[in-house]
Amino acid sequence: MPIVAQSTETTDWVSRFADEVIEESERRAPGKPVVVASGLSPSGPIHLGNLREVMTPHLVADEIRRRGHEVRHLISWDDYDRYRKVPNGVEGTDASWAEHIGKPLTSVPAPAGSAYPNWAEHFKAAMVASLAELGVEFDGISQTAQYTSGVYREQILHAMKHRGDIDAILEQYRTKKAPAKPKQQQKAVDAAELEAEAGSGAAEEDDGSSGSAGYFPYKPFCGACGKDLTTVTAYDDDTTELTYVCTEDGFTETVLLSEFNRGKLVWKVDWPMRWAYEGVVFEPSGVDHSSPGSSFQVGGQIVGIFGGERPIGPMYAFVGISGMAKMSSSKGGVPTPADALQIMEPQLLRWLYARRRPNQSFKIAFDQEIQRLYDEWDKLDAKVADGSALPADVAAHSRAVRTAAGELPHTPRPLPYRTLASVADITAGAEDQTLRILGELDPANPLSTLDEVRPRLDKAEAWINTHVPADQRTIVRDEPDTDLLKSLDEPARQSLRLLTDGLADHWSLDGLSHLVYGVPKVQAGFSADATAKELPPEIKTAQRTFFALLYHLLVSRDTGPRLPTLLLAVGQERVRSLLGE
Repeated sequence: MPIVAQSTETTDWVSRFADEVIEESERRAPGKPVVVASGLSPSGPIHLGNLREVMTPHLVADEIRRRGHEVRHLISWDDYDRYRKVPNGVEGTDASWAEHIGKPLTSVPAPAGSAYPNWAEHFKAAMVASLAELGVEFDGISQTAQYTSGVYREQILHAMKHRGDIDAILEQYRTKKAPAKPKQQQKAVDAAELEAEAGSGAAEEDDGSSGSAGYFPYKPFCGACGKDLTTVTAYDDDTTELTYVCTEDGFTETVLLSEFNRGKLVWKVDWPMRWAYEGVVFEPSGVDHSSPGSSFQVGGQIVGIFGGERPIGPMYAFVGISGMAKMSSSKGGVPTPADALQIMEPQLLRWLYARRRPNQSFKIAFDQEIQRLYDEWDKLDAKVADGSALPADVAAHSRAVRTAAGELPHTPRPLPYRTLASVADITAGAEDQTLRILGELDPANPLSTLDEVRPRLDKAEAWINTHVPADQRTIVRDEPDTDLLKSLDEPARQSLRLLTDGLADHWSLDGLSHLVYGVPKVQAGFSADATAKELPPEIKTAQRTFFALLYHLLVSRDTGPRLPTLLLAVGQERVRSLLGE
């Protein structure tokens, strides 16, 4: 039974698009399932920028399902596209891969060591697994399968028959200079983000064969070398006899296009053909597709030749990355959904895409910012639970934690991410120590098993191990720093005594927070419970000085994990020893 949308969800961008799509679908194809679409090219690792191509229609499709409508989310795998170049971040690549440039992606061998039969299937598999973890329901369509089985034969013959009309549309844009991208978009983009946005039609592609025989919107793959470096030299509309020559090796062949399945329509014709063939009502497009003369705009005119209409859908903005320079998993490439899901729960990643309108840029954090994002998420979770969240925030939260099919798997006891990361850092993943520390966070409600804090604990541990540089990891001292302890004046010694005297009575996360912030207050003659308004500004300076002293004595650094967490991790006995008791 579909989940009925709550009234609070009528204010967010997803619901507004769902309203438009349902209305447009009823106009175009009354009584039929609503069709939304995405296109992905498995030409290399499919990045987080490409994920917006999927998440935008997914969220809209899911809202439509929640309302009880039948909807199909198509993902066209553009695996029949030509192999253009060897992408960054692919192991086992060398100059020999150049020999495959121009072949369909499904005709290129998979990277060394892969369990998959070809290049396209190798990179498709990782994305399919990530989409499953994210709760994205879709119908996948292999364009290799579509073309090589002859599914599009009538559409190809139709395009060839109307090649003059297609050529006239394309001619309007061929001599025009490509406009600059909007400044507000350029500002948020670097070279890596541009690569992340490279999708099925983002790369420049010729408009078709324009040899002495005229224009043709179809490219055969050569029968000898398997590449698309071909030019159609003759075509007969009545017999569908087609002759082409390969500019790579001079191979020439004459075939009947009505029986021939080794070729494809060029991108700016292929995309609108599919809109018409599939009846697509909603499909977003990236910045690179949406400027005048781009494939989305030109496709809006060409689609009429196939008896269809261009889908409605927004232009989506770039997705940035923070902390990418420190990444190791993508080896210099832009991170993928799998990289993100290694360090964050699916709910958080869904929320990042759901809370921003498609035309708004945002960043996905792989650095310390991920801790702040998790804090923000947990605060929203609490507000939704107590009814104080704003309607649009409730809607984004709902879309993050569940789909029309039900709630996504979640961490039963979601302790703060930064706490889990700190504990994972200090214990180096030792489960017995991790359980001891986490079990002492709240003595009134102790943790009994680490399964209660998974998978969030595993994500935090992965972040510590893969994205925190070695020089920022926390290493607790083995022995007291006797030289530093001997150099302390009496006020500093007193602060340490006040702390160690209170450890036993305050041994919990909240208790230790109260204790470490309270020591400088008590030393200055105030109550440990005094609020900031009741205290002079010097207390904050005294607190910072006290904290720095503790960090030096415990981990030989100026800073580190939050002190209450650090103290719990170190343990009472060891804390007392390192503080000179």
